[in-house]
Amino acid sequence: MQEIYMACDHAAFEGKEALKKYLSNNFEVIDLGTDSPERCDYPDYAAKLAKAVQDEPKLGILLCGSGIGISMAANRYSGIRAALCRTPNEAELSRQHNDANVLCLGARINSDDELAAIADAWFSARFEEGRHTGRVAKFNDLGEKA
Repeated sequence: MQEIYMACDHAAFEGKEALKKYLSNNFEVIDLGTDSPERCDYPDYAAKLAKAVQDEPKLGILLCGSGIGISMAANRYSGIRAALCRTPNEAELSRQHNDANVLCLGARINSDDELAAIADAWFSARFEEGRHTGRVAKFNDLGEKA
C-alpha cells in the first residue's frame, strides 16, 4: 500500500480526519499532525511535511482553513511543488503539468466530499513529462533546504 504524508492546522483538523479516513482504504496515511482542533500555526505543519517529503520522497496533503497559507509556506522548500487545488480539474492539471508532490486544500472552502473528489483526481493523474519537464526543472531546486 502506498504511503502518503498528511498534515494540517487547527482550522482543518476535522477535514483532515475525514479525508484521512476516506484515503485509508487505498493509502497508508502518515499523519504528521495536528492532533486536535486546538489553535496552532500552519507554517509549522507545512514545514514538517515539506521536510518529510524532502527526506523520504512520498506524496503529501496539507490542509488549512483556506489552503492558501499552508501552500505558501510549503512552497518555500526546495523540491516541494505544492498546489492549492479547489477542483478535481485543478488537481489533475497540477499533477499532469507541474508534477505536484503536495496537494493543498482548504477545509473551510471545500466540503468533505469535495476534498475527497479533489484528492481522487490528484492521485489518479500522472506527470505528462515532455514539454513540462524543463519547466518543472527550472523551479525544482529553488527554496530552502531542510
